[in-house]
Amino acid sequence: MTDKREDIRNIAIIAHVDHGKTTLVDGMLRQSGIFRENEQVQERVMDSSDLERERGITILAKNTAVNYKGLKINIVDTPGHADFGGEVERVLKMVDGVLLLVDSFEGPMPQTRFVLRKALQLNLKPIVVVNKIDRPEARPVEVIDEVLELFIELGADDDQLEFPVVYASSREGYATLRLEDERKDLEPLLKTIIDYVPAPVGDKEKPLQLLVSNIDYDEYVGRIAIGRIDRGRIKNGQQAVICRKNGTVYQSRVSKLYKFEGLGRAESDNAELGDIVAVSGFSDINIGETICDVSAPDPLPFVNIDEPTISMTFGVNNSPFAGREGTYVTSRHLRDRLFKELETNVSLRVEESESPDSFGVSGRGELHLSILIETMRRQGYEFQVSKPKVIMKEVDGVNYEPVELLMIDVPEEFMGVVMEKLGVRKAEMVNMHSATEGYMRLEFKIPARGLIGYRSEFLTDTKGNGIMNHIFHGHEPFKGEISSRQRGSIVAWEDGEAVTYGLYNAQERGLLFVTPGTKVYEGMIVGENARNEDIVVNVCKKKHVTNMRASGSDDALRLTPPKTMSLEQALEFISDDELVEITPKNMRLRKRILNTEQRAKAKSKL
Repeated sequence: MTDKREDIRNIAIIAHVDHGKTTLVDGMLRQSGIFRENEQVQERVMDSSDLERERGITILAKNTAVNYKGLKINIVDTPGHADFGGEVERVLKMVDGVLLLVDSFEGPMPQTRFVLRKALQLNLKPIVVVNKIDRPEARPVEVIDEVLELFIELGADDDQLEFPVVYASSREGYATLRLEDERKDLEPLLKTIIDYVPAPVGDKEKPLQLLVSNIDYDEYVGRIAIGRIDRGRIKNGQQAVICRKNGTVYQSRVSKLYKFEGLGRAESDNAELGDIVAVSGFSDINIGETICDVSAPDPLPFVNIDEPTISMTFGVNNSPFAGREGTYVTSRHLRDRLFKELETNVSLRVEESESPDSFGVSGRGELHLSILIETMRRQGYEFQVSKPKVIMKEVDGVNYEPVELLMIDVPEEFMGVVMEKLGVRKAEMVNMHSATEGYMRLEFKIPARGLIGYRSEFLTDTKGNGIMNHIFHGHEPFKGEISSRQRGSIVAWEDGEAVTYGLYNAQERGLLFVTPGTKVYEGMIVGENARNEDIVVNVCKKKHVTNMRASGSDDALRLTPPKTMSLEQALEFISDDELVEITPKNMRLRKRILNTEQRAKAKSKL
C-alpha cells in the first residue's frame, strides 16, 4: 500500500556560488514567523561557522524548516562552490524537489550546470527561481531562455522541461510569478513549492528505512545522524539496526529523536514516512548507512560521490620552530584528525604514506583542501603541506588527467592577455560571446593543473575586473607539460630575526614577504625573486657600528611594504621543492630541504 504525506514538502536550494541561496532562506524564515518582531537577526543566519561568515560562502549543507498554511516545508541550504559539490550530491537524496536559483544578470554558471545535472539524474522536480531581479542590469527574460537551453543540453525529459518560473529578490524579500505583478512578499514562492513539489510517497506500515545523509555532533549526546524516513515509522527509544556500506549490521537504540523547527531542532516522540529527522544513540554511524527496523535490515543505495581531483601531502611540522605555537603537533594527532574528517566530509580521501609522519589527502579542489587546513589551524593543529597536485588516471595504458570547464567574464581590453596566458596553460576555447556592458564571456576546457596558481595572475592581468569560475568536466588524455611559475624564491641564509638593514638590501632582488622583527630560520622563504632562480639572502644582517659618521648616510632606510599572502595564494605560489608551514598563529613558506649546502647538492643530482 502506498501512502502520501500531503502535510510535508522536502526541498533543496541549489545554485552557483553567490546567487542568493542563503539570503533566500533568511527571507523565508523571517516571513514564516520564526523570529520575534523585535529580534535582532544577523544576515545569512544559516551560515553559522566563522569561516562561512568571513568568506561569505556556504561550506556545509544545513537543514531548516518553515510552516506555511499548516504545511511543513523542510529546506536544505547547500553550498554553491564547486569544491563542496559532495555536500550537494548527498543531501539531494533527502528531498523530492529543488529550487534552482539563477542570478538575473549572470545567468547559468558552471556550478548551476553541475547541481542541475545531479538533480535531473535523481528525477527531482525543479522550480526555477530567477533571483536578484532588483539589480539595475537584470535581464530575467534572456536568463530564462539560457536556463531552458541548459535543461535541454542536460537531457531533461518533457516533464522536467515544464518547470515553473518564479522571479524573486532574496535581499528585498519578495517573489512574483510574472514580472509585472505586485512585489510584496515571498508567498508566491511558498505557494509554488506546495503546488509543484511532490509530497513524499511510500509505505507507512512497512518496517523502518532511514538513509543517513548528514552527520552532526553534540557534546552531550554524541553523533547525530540526519536523514529522511523513506519507509515506515521511528519512535524515541526503539531498537534499530544500522546497515553498513560493507554489508555488516549492528543493533542499537534510538536515544533521542529530533525534528527540524526553524533554525533549531525540537525533540519528538515519533516520526514517519517523509519526515527529515535527526537521530542520536548510534555512536559510530556514518553518512550513507541505513537505519532499519530490527525485523528487516534492508539498506538503501547511496548516491555515488564524484572522485577527488587534487591531492596534497599533510606532514608533521619539522621546521626549527616546530611545537612552539600549536597544541596538537604529533603524527598521532594529525592522523586522528584527518581520519575523523572522513566521517563527515564525503568527498575527501586520506591515505597513509610510507612515512609515518605524512599523509596523502585528496579533495575536489584547492578551496576544498584549504578550508580543511584553515579549520585545523584554528583548532590548534600545527603541520606542513605540499603543493597541490592533480590525480592522474590510467585508461588502456594512456595517462588521463582531470579537465575543468572554465568560464571567464572579462572586459574586452583584457581578452588578449587572458587568452595568451591560458594558451600557455593548454586551455582550449569552446565558446565566446558578448556578456554585457563591454564584458566578454569566454569558456575554456583546461587541465586542472593549468589552473593551479592562475587565479592571482588572472586578477593582476585584468586589474581586478575579471571574474573566473570553473567546475570539473571530466578526464581527457594528458595534454603535455605546462611550465611552472616564472620566478624563484628569496630564501633566508640563517636563523635569527629579520632587520631593516638586511631587508633593505634584499628588497632590490624582488618582492618581500616579511617585515623587520619577523623571526626566520635557514631555508625559510622570505620573498619572491625577480628572476627565474632561487637566491639565498641574509635578512638578519646588521649594519656594522663604526665611529665614522657621514651626512645623510644614516637616514632612515625605506622598505617597500611586504606582500601578505592568504592560504590559497601561498599554496598557489610554492613549487614542488617547497612547503607551507601551518600553525595557529603563523603561516610560513619554506624549502623542503632547509640546509643551503644540502639543497645545492640535491639540485646538482637532478
